Amino acid sequence: MALTVGLAACGGADSGSSTGGGDSAAPSTLKIGFMGDLTGENSGIVIPPSNGAQLAVDEYNATNPKVKLEMIKYDSRADATTAVSLAQKAIKDDKIVGLVGPAFSGESKQAVPVLEEAKIPNISASATNVDLAKNGWKYWHRVVPNDGVQGPAIADFVAGAAAAKNVFVVDDKSEYGKGLADAVRAQLKTKGVTVTDDALDPAATDYSSTVTKVASAKPDAVVFGGYYAGAGKLLKQLRDKGVTAKFFSGDGSLDKGIIESAGAKQAEGALIGCPCRIPTSAETDEKVKKFAADYKAKFNADPLIYATEGYDAMTAFTKALAGGATTADAINEAVGKSDFDGISKHISFDPTGEPSAKSIYMYQVKDGQIGLLGDTTTAKLG
Repeated sequence: MALTVGLAACGGADSGSSTGGGDSAAPSTLKIGFMGDLTGENSGIVIPPSNGAQLAVDEYNATNPKVKLEMIKYDSRADATTAVSLAQKAIKDDKIVGLVGPAFSGESKQAVPVLEEAKIPNISASATNVDLAKNGWKYWHRVVPNDGVQGPAIADFVAGAAAAKNVFVVDDKSEYGKGLADAVRAQLKTKGVTVTDDALDPAATDYSSTVTKVASAKPDAVVFGGYYAGAGKLLKQLRDKGVTAKFFSGDGSLDKGIIESAGAKQAEGALIGCPCRIPTSAETDEKVKKFAADYKAKFNADPLIYATEGYDAMTAFTKALAGGATTADAINEAVGKSDFDGISKHISFDPTGEPSAKSIYMYQVKDGQIGLLGDTTTAKLG
């Protein structure tokens, strides 16, 4: 099944309202934020969930509820310091009662404590670092499986379907990239695979040090933990050096940017794992098909990575409001009890904010497009 991906994280109400929970005190509009890299070099994996969240808000408001929603966007550009200041602004000035995001793990690590202190419920559609769930946060949730699930699933596919015995694993030193790469490394070693490690600075233009090490190791496969901007540059330089090993990466690379950066020829065959299932032209689920059609009609684009997760994260908030919650605490309590079939998966959370669904999918670049191979437990290389 082929698809084009990108071609494809203080309670309060609005300024004129009370913070009470009953109908007499309920505001006419509440504000929910969306935070992530909306204009930076990795915005391709944040704009789709932002759009998905907006679609959920628009659909909810179209039902003419007693309390409507306004979504406010906060462009962090994936910078943790910026994310913290935006979280403070969202709480103090905009008086949000919830947030979809932060989108990335590094900014989540820094900004979520601010949201936690202010008791603002937040649901990330894409932050996957394992340790985020270990902070004892009570207002934090995510709708994607973490890297402790994604990493081993990718590693199992590398050692299984790809039959790799000698694997070179590179990370970009980020909270997300290193966490994912470490999970891959650990799982590969349990499979008896020979693992060689390295790390690089994604902001650099010359990766020759890493490329030379990879070439010398003569691996069967290379796995990169990081985002598509760095993945594309690394892939191009590896291919230009004559390294033909299978190239793997995780969800941070699931965007057309990897093809644009590497070049179509060099990117051909690259494999990308993701705890996301992007709607395809072969989709048979009517609910998913409707979502894809509505998304395209509104944004003149196909729903790409994490579009469905953004929609589902915001839907958890709209369901909380539809159930009568109007304060941040009441909304958080309702979100924690979420139990509904979303577009991406069934949405429910354990006490740490982790999602109950654990599926990981594998995608592959073919003829300049990124196509879905299927669940990592059953997908096969073409």
